[in-house]
Amino acid sequence: MPASAQRPVGEQLRDWRRRRLLSQEDLAGLAGISSRHLSFLENGRSEPSRAMLLRLSDRLDVPLRDRNHMFTAAGYAPVYGERSLDDSTLAAARQTIELLLRGHEPYPALAVDRHWQMHAANRALAPFLRGVAPHLLEPPVNVLRLSLHPEGVAPRIVNLGQWRAHLIHRLRRQVETTGDGVLENLLQELLSYPAPDYDEESPDPAAIAVPMRLRSEVGELAFLSTTTVFGTPVEVTLSELAIESFFPADAKTAKVMRAMSLVGRVLRFRIPRLKHRV
Repeated sequence: MPASAQRPVGEQLRDWRRRRLLSQEDLAGLAGISSRHLSFLENGRSEPSRAMLLRLSDRLDVPLRDRNHMFTAAGYAPVYGERSLDDSTLAAARQTIELLLRGHEPYPALAVDRHWQMHAANRALAPFLRGVAPHLLEPPVNVLRLSLHPEGVAPRIVNLGQWRAHLIHRLRRQVETTGDGVLENLLQELLSYPAPDYDEESPDPAAIAVPMRLRSEVGELAFLSTTTVFGTPVEVTLSELAIESFFPADAKTAKVMRAMSLVGRVLRFRIPRLKHRV
């Protein structure tokens, strides 16, 4: 258990409130309690009931894992279960994930956890990994490291400065909203990688999203990405899982990917040493 989870529940409540940029008055209003009562909870003069912790953690949008830490600190049993993806009780979830990944072919899609570690991918991802150093494909595979490492996909990304800025911004936002030390360390690692000059203040006004433009043996390919999460998870593992899907950003890319699938080129490749599948 992280050291932060061992702190008094009042301190944890205060930290999450500040992370959400809320005043005591703001949060008290959202929770339907007085600012005085909230102040007593945060400074330890009052102990929150189980129902009050549920209400406050919901209003603060605290991740389920961290909610369990708060309940433990307050002397209650954890509310949300946490099971391995291999657990038999998550069979339906695994089937759903597999369906999403396979259904997205011939375009790439992968399942990642809260720390950006890959748990599964469809067969269309493999061509992205041409030339990647084998050590970056040793499980657990971190997809942000894989993308930006100088021995990873980065040398083949045409707009590396733009794509890197997009990923760094996204990760930095995660660090700010979760306070996760593992993500903070990952952010510092990514920032240490060599990077091309890029003016983050001058985005393309005609763009609808940040594309990833990839050099390939058939020319430049362009992809847009989306993230899919479980809508109302009540289990820690599923709440932290996301499907990252890549869509063709132009007609040429769509045509090339479909053609590669038809002739078996996408399906022939395998992701080296990535054996685990959900």
